[in-house]
Amino acid sequence: MRKYYQYLGLALIMVFSFYYTEKIALIVLNKNPLMQSINEQKKNYEIDFVNAVIEGDYIIPGINGLEVNARESFYWMQELDAFNHYYLVFDQVKPEVSLEDHKDKIIRKGNAKLKQVSIILSEEADISEYLKANQYQASLLVDSNTYEKNSYFEVINNEVNAFESLENMLNLNKENKHICVINESNYDVCLKNKNYLVEPTLTLNSTNYIEVKNGLESGSIILIEEDAKLSDVKLLLKEIKYKNYDLVILSEMVSEENLGE
Repeated sequence: MRKYYQYLGLALIMVFSFYYTEKIALIVLNKNPLMQSINEQKKNYEIDFVNAVIEGDYIIPGINGLEVNARESFYWMQELDAFNHYYLVFDQVKPEVSLEDHKDKIIRKGNAKLKQVSIILSEEADISEYLKANQYQASLLVDSNTYEKNSYFEVINNEVNAFESLENMLNLNKENKHICVINESNYDVCLKNKNYLVEPTLTLNSTNYIEVKNGLESGSIILIEEDAKLSDVKLLLKEIKYKNYDLVILSEMVSEENLGE
């Protein structure tokens, strides 16, 4: 028993020694002129988070804030021994109202502040070949029969009867973005798996290009149906470029990560 208390005492001494050593190091660090400069300047570069917007069953993702990590920034600037905002290191700050806490809500558009648009392909055909040849980003709905590992496109589980099996395969291949483009068949299983639930903002088919063009806005998620015309897709891509929107994959559209400028 005596040895037990001896070991306990030594352990406590080590813990408190480490704690006070860390505290002393922090005090010394905070007195460093470079660290003081970082602490004085950091508020000029930090960005407030943007809360997600919830309307009934639907949600528009928020945007993380950016907070300067003073200690890591100090280490990056230490060799220069001078403040330089290009070497600032930031931590992500989760919004108070976040998509991550409301995965039961349905995303039907991305955050308009990001000036992004996302395209979802319902199949691989001439449209997908055109996008691939011209290095456009898009997401592709796949099932057990159409899924191919290491596709050019971001793949989205659209399986009905073997959803869990394909989900496991995507996990194994590290390609699962945990997103569902919901329909009557997959809603319950997607909700159960806590995937992000997405309902396209716009759907392009063979007859409605003008309607889609007029409805295009920042944050639009556009589903390209099987009968859509390549000529209409080309016009849509020109419209996206004209409006100065970035074309991003679906996982980037629904993400709240702040990538900065």
